[in-house]
Amino acid sequence: MVVMVFPILFAAAVVTFLLRARAEARRRGAQTWDQLVARLEPGWNAVQLGRCLETQDTTPEERWERLRGARGLYVMFQNAKVMLDMADYATRNGASIDRQILAELRSDALQIRVSVVIALTQYAMHQVNERICSNALRAASMYKDMSTRMSDMLQVNGQMAPQFMGAM
Repeated sequence: MVVMVFPILFAAAVVTFLLRARAEARRRGAQTWDQLVARLEPGWNAVQLGRCLETQDTTPEERWERLRGARGLYVMFQNAKVMLDMADYATRNGASIDRQILAELRSDALQIRVSVVIALTQYAMHQVNERICSNALRAASMYKDMSTRMSDMLQVNGQMAPQFMGAM
């Protein structure tokens, strides 16, 4: 009897997951450019991040503070997802985007998110040290590059770039 319950529960979980994924895809597809820009976390931009990355002769604790610690990493994690949605929006709405650039943006976003998860997991288990800071700085460097690439990509469509640049 118990053996029969597991396949039913598994099938119900799979159906629920697929229905939620479909609803999420529809929701993302219905978003406007202004809604996407509004989802970007304010006050965390690539220019400020560039200043954090310039000084390498500091202690791990000082670098951690300049990145705004766990909160700053979480913002990068969230904004990487938003920038992916922006690239998809631009593609859906007729902007001519090179497929290579789009693939690089997706790869960068995934790497940023993985690096952030690793750094936050290490931070939860240990005090700030050189290894945690190296993962955080790698994510920050990729985030800065992704922001720059995204703004370059959006230069193709003159209506989208100013709003993005204002937010980033």
